[in-house]
Amino acid sequence: MDLVSQSTLNEHLPQSGIPSGSQDKVTVLDSGPEMAEPQVAAAPVITSNLSVKAPEFYPPGYVQNFSQNFADSSFEDRYDGYLTLAEYVQDFLNHLTDQPACFETEIEQFAETLNAWVASGEDLQGLVELIYQQATSVPNFSYMGARLCNYLSHHLTISPQSGNFRQLLLQRCRTEYENRNAATRGDETTQKEFHAFVLFLAELYLNLEIKGTKGQVMRAEILQEGLRELLNALFSNPVDSNLICAVKLLKLTGSVLEDAWKEKGKSDMEEIIQRIENVVLDANCSRDVKHMLLKLVELRSSNWGRVHGTSAHTEATPENDPNYFMNEPTFYTSEGVPFTAADPDYQEKYQELLEREDFFPEYEENGTFLPGPGDPYFDDIDDEMDPEIEEAYEKFCLESEHTRK
Repeated sequence: MDLVSQSTLNEHLPQSGIPSGSQDKVTVLDSGPEMAEPQVAAAPVITSNLSVKAPEFYPPGYVQNFSQNFADSSFEDRYDGYLTLAEYVQDFLNHLTDQPACFETEIEQFAETLNAWVASGEDLQGLVELIYQQATSVPNFSYMGARLCNYLSHHLTISPQSGNFRQLLLQRCRTEYENRNAATRGDETTQKEFHAFVLFLAELYLNLEIKGTKGQVMRAEILQEGLRELLNALFSNPVDSNLICAVKLLKLTGSVLEDAWKEKGKSDMEEIIQRIENVVLDANCSRDVKHMLLKLVELRSSNWGRVHGTSAHTEATPENDPNYFMNEPTFYTSEGVPFTAADPDYQEKYQELLEREDFFPEYEENGTFLPGPGDPYFDDIDDEMDPEIEEAYEKFCLESEHTRK
């Protein structure tokens, strides 16, 4: 093997990116009977500085600062880096949107921070506005926003002349409520914002707790009346978007509203259902929306899907419990016709089913299958061991005996 010439080496070095000054460090292998083993240089380990919390891993528009602050610092330091109350509150709302499970563990400290920071009616008004905007503009935050409002209404200590937290919140909702008739006939954006407000108000009705004069916990009466008027406004302009919002509202609060109205001897829910049936017959809504309305009527006819248990002192029978046969199994006749214990001729059909020769294989009383002669699996069982397995088994037995001795 010929040696690599120095001129050839010089021509190759610039192309390889090796500095010319390091030529004396380049070893040219000598030819000979024994070649030195080539040494493979270890690839340098590249350490990335990219964090798993880098912006590249978050969707556009997402703010992750608050989550990082809560994960990386103690509570005392969590709001030191914020210049304004609005910035701190908004980051907490974003954090709660991303991790709703943190509500139980962090809401108490959040309220303590607000009590130390909110010092005026303007601050409290700004807090209400931020929560309202988050609850009506961020999908699926209306429920969490209502829970947050309920907690703050009981734990914020500031109560300026303009009103406490709950009073300012209801005033903010009234602003949208009074514009209901125009909003249901507005453009697409206006209707979308109004529908978000309706669903947030429904969540407030279900979650906002108010103490009565006797200390009992009750729902806000004013919200119940407001939801009734909002339903009237939605049905007054029965376009698809308004009707879909009404369906969502009734699915969410229908059972609670009807119970409250019945306690007062009102038949408001009957009137609403009648109005829905008229819409299905007369309105020019889409076929899918009509189907949604009919399903809603069906849901209400089943007591909003609620199943009431029978009295503890009364034995359940098919006569006094409409759900008596709910958990009964379904059987099939030889023709494939289904039947249950609720069918009048159940006993006759079930006896016929038992008399089928091949319906039940051989089972014990506890349901264990008993194979026997004639069973393919039973007949295929071979009692003889494979020679290799038998030899290994004997060896194992001898070793075990030796170990015991």
